[in-house]
Amino acid sequence: MATTVLNGGQPASLAELERSLSERNEDLRRRNEVIRFLQDELQLKDARIRELRHELDKLRHVVQSQQSQQKASSRGSSPLGFLAPLLRTKRQAISAEPSRDHHPVEKVDKPEYSRELIKSAILDNDFMKNLETAQIREIVDCMYPVDYSAGSLIIKEGDVGSIVYVMEEGRVEVSRDGKYLSTMAPGKLFGELAILYNCKRTATIKAATDCKLWAIERQCFQTIMMRTGLTRQAEYTDFLKSVPIFKNLPEETLIKISDSLDETYYNAGDYIIRQGARGDTFFIISKGRVKVTIKQPTVTEEKYIRTLTKGDFFGEKALQGDDLRTANIVADDPDGVCCLVIDRETFNQLISSLDEIRTRYRDENVERRRINEEFEAVRLTDLRVLATLGVGGFGRVELVQIQGDGNRSFALKQMKKSQIVETRQQQHIMSEKEIMGEADCPFIVKLFKTFKDRKYLYMLMESCLGGELWTILRDKGHFDDSTTRFYTACVVEAFDYLHSRNIIYRDLKPENLLLDETGYVKLVDFGFAKRLQHGRKTWTFCGTPEYVAPEVILNRGHDISADYWSLGVLMFELLTGTPPFTGADPMKTYNIILKGIDAIDFPRNITRNATALIKKLCRDNPAERLGYQKGGISEIQKHKWFDGFNWEGLRNHTLSPPLLPNVHNVTDTSNFDDYPPDADQPPPDDVSGWDSEF
Repeated sequence: MATTVLNGGQPASLAELERSLSERNEDLRRRNEVIRFLQDELQLKDARIRELRHELDKLRHVVQSQQSQQKASSRGSSPLGFLAPLLRTKRQAISAEPSRDHHPVEKVDKPEYSRELIKSAILDNDFMKNLETAQIREIVDCMYPVDYSAGSLIIKEGDVGSIVYVMEEGRVEVSRDGKYLSTMAPGKLFGELAILYNCKRTATIKAATDCKLWAIERQCFQTIMMRTGLTRQAEYTDFLKSVPIFKNLPEETLIKISDSLDETYYNAGDYIIRQGARGDTFFIISKGRVKVTIKQPTVTEEKYIRTLTKGDFFGEKALQGDDLRTANIVADDPDGVCCLVIDRETFNQLISSLDEIRTRYRDENVERRRINEEFEAVRLTDLRVLATLGVGGFGRVELVQIQGDGNRSFALKQMKKSQIVETRQQQHIMSEKEIMGEADCPFIVKLFKTFKDRKYLYMLMESCLGGELWTILRDKGHFDDSTTRFYTACVVEAFDYLHSRNIIYRDLKPENLLLDETGYVKLVDFGFAKRLQHGRKTWTFCGTPEYVAPEVILNRGHDISADYWSLGVLMFELLTGTPPFTGADPMKTYNIILKGIDAIDFPRNITRNATALIKKLCRDNPAERLGYQKGGISEIQKHKWFDGFNWEGLRNHTLSPPLLPNVHNVTDTSNFDDYPPDADQPPPDDVSGWDSEF
């Protein structure tokens, strides 16, 4: 009989081996059953979490209703008050004042050990460490010294801040709500949120001993970021213009290519390209020099051909499909060589007939002229307020009717002029009026007329009585794939209209999507929309924290590609009920965004195709985002996730929406939350005249 040896060294019969194998198979089967059971349990728990979130959102609505009824005197007395922080509330967008590149930037002399300490503190900070080397160097140059004696306040919780600090000597104590949190020693940076935008300090920082700090103001920081970005862009595009295959490309395409160039460093002696190897990359030397050599068949030593320096390029044939390298390129500089590199696939994605995409829409302006004529005679005194539809940063949105016209209703947005001036948003408001006043798209809320008086600006707009998509998402918890696809498609159509005119939107979120009475979604609130010059960027930090793109956070300049990032975030939020990037405070949220979409766990209920689209929209490099490349926004429409979707039916409004709101008549506000009357005192007059064109 055949025998073998088991682990213990004893011989075993074939029967024993078969029995052992059978026992192992049974053990494996039981384990698989346990795994399946645990997977089922996990799915049940996921479903339960969604149900609980749904219930919490409903409770939030109850809490808000009770608190609005009880007013300030009974604030916090609700038995559900302890739940308030957990409950989903509307998110306010934030904005810095528009960036200015002419803000004075003064360099301050400082000893080398101070420079190293500041640089080390920046590189140790989760947010600031993402800045480029040249930007960090300029920030170090411009920080100025400030001294605080023991016991004095450096930062007070609740105050509006605009300065970031690095501590060189002493100790400070951090507290919140009067409770001690921690002590900070030299070498730490704090207050960094204030250099992004005008915000209230979230903690108090008090000098525990005499302290020496270095400081920089927001305007100085933003000027540094803007200038370094513009300088780099100009330098890179100048490099590209010297290359024959690039010289006839339009300026905006060159700018897109310059944004896609990766800076790569090589040590002296490194082979950047080897003769005979295959490659698809093109190089421009930005620092240092290289030598070109050729290996000959009968000679061991390579033959020197020439030296290339800053501004020279090599490997251009690889972009045109010839991928066999014909020479060696060797780094030949003791300090190393920096090259700007782009590969064939990225290059091909960016070279496109952009003009063809842009002129697909032709403005006839017929409908706009008709609207302007119809509402020309309407006065502010002709409007009768019926109910409040929403409350925003600058004021309220009321449902109104025109005197003598009971067949229609409108939304009247009123904004406090003094608050607009206080937050330096005049430019944004004028841009909103201009863009909405020209827009004629079924997926964008129409603006009919504007008014103004001494205290307010007013915008008379289309009323979308189906309610906010945010409210529906709150009540349902999350949407399925097909529902999300419909609402995302509506946004894609709105973006197609805007981006074809080079208008960036910058504040996408469920709160800014309204349903009309047929269930179609329209984009509203154009306070951050801006018309860009072709191929140019804008630098103002604005948006809603969970939705802002990395280049906005890092002040690198942004364009319409930032809207594609936010489209990916919207898809994720509609499918799950929460956005992918959320932190306990804005700074934590920004740091999570900077780690990228690949660091995010996607729930099981997001399909493979939806995941793929979200990840293509939320690429860290703006030039790599779907919608921004060769095929433009049609690349999103052609994505697998949209396979079979009836785009023509959507544009013609013949496609049935997933949810049909109940709207009984033109004054039915039942799809909106209830809002208490405005208890604030009227704002002060503003007759400075900045709004003369409104």
